[in-house]
Amino acid sequence: MKTQTTINRKVTASDVAAKAGVSKWTVSRAFTEGAQVAPDVREKIKKISLELGYSPNLLARSLSTRKTHIIGLVMDELGNPNQLKLLNEVTRQLQLKSYSSLLLNISSEYSPATALTLADQLQVDGLLFLGTTLTRELIHLAQNIKHIPLVVMFRNSGNAGIPFVSTDGFHAGQEIAQLFVECGYRNIGYMAGPMSESTELRRFEGFKDGLQTHGIALSTVLKTGHYQRSDGMHSLMRYIESTPRDQRMEALFCENDILAIGAMDALLASHASGKIAIVGFDDIELASSPAYALTTFRQPMEFLVAEAIDRLLDSSGQSRPSHLSPGSLILRSSHKRNSS
Repeated sequence: MKTQTTINRKVTASDVAAKAGVSKWTVSRAFTEGAQVAPDVREKIKKISLELGYSPNLLARSLSTRKTHIIGLVMDELGNPNQLKLLNEVTRQLQLKSYSSLLLNISSEYSPATALTLADQLQVDGLLFLGTTLTRELIHLAQNIKHIPLVVMFRNSGNAGIPFVSTDGFHAGQEIAQLFVECGYRNIGYMAGPMSESTELRRFEGFKDGLQTHGIALSTVLKTGHYQRSDGMHSLMRYIESTPRDQRMEALFCENDILAIGAMDALLASHASGKIAIVGFDDIELASSPAYALTTFRQPMEFLVAEAIDRLLDSSGQSRPSHLSPGSLILRSSHKRNSS
């Protein structure tokens, strides 16, 4: 129970030390991972701290340790449900390691320069780029703050000199191309999201390569400005309205699931459901809905997040090579075209 003294002011390490019969430095060590404190003393200090309502001042500690235990998470396209799923997994794993997160939402209103300057000023211990569209400006700014470790997730940034952890998008694209070929499709298209100036997802290249292996040229590339359902829907609707029915593609690989779901909504709105086979990428929760039954490519998100965080927090991690993981093709029914 808190005493009258502690009710009226913030409890300090000195208060805990006095009640535990130790120095305030011993109290500090009891809350420092790896510090030498006898187990029974540590347990006693933490029990008294709980009774008094004491918690260590992490900001004050960071001044002496030069570590804030804050990781900056650089994101964009938060309208994409997969980004929220990714944010949940990253923050969960960071918190298990006693790290907090600083979300930096890159947008037209909040420039990369502003975001990375803030991260530098707050002395974050590292930066994770979470599927961010990497522009030349963002790459340049990131490389200019070399004292902050950084790792890119879900985009191949090898050419930019920044370590990355990602799904093997090239192989994934090849697998999806193979699926379409096996289904007998020949007039095949691709729906792309926002273009990156410095890095590639590699899904597009793998998809084209897989088709070319079978002597099939990609017939159509549809472009969208954002990873949003409405963008996918409007892109395919424009295509349907401008293309005669007998010349339309048979199958479409969308760069991610939310674009694919938008494309399926376009087919429904155009009274053409099932007339174009659709495959997505990510396996978001909505993909398994019976309303969509979206065939998609699942990324090993939990594993990749762990790999990225390990590289970021390990003092030797920045010298470790970039990592590509295989994913898995999830077959539902949207890749089956109704040709009748």
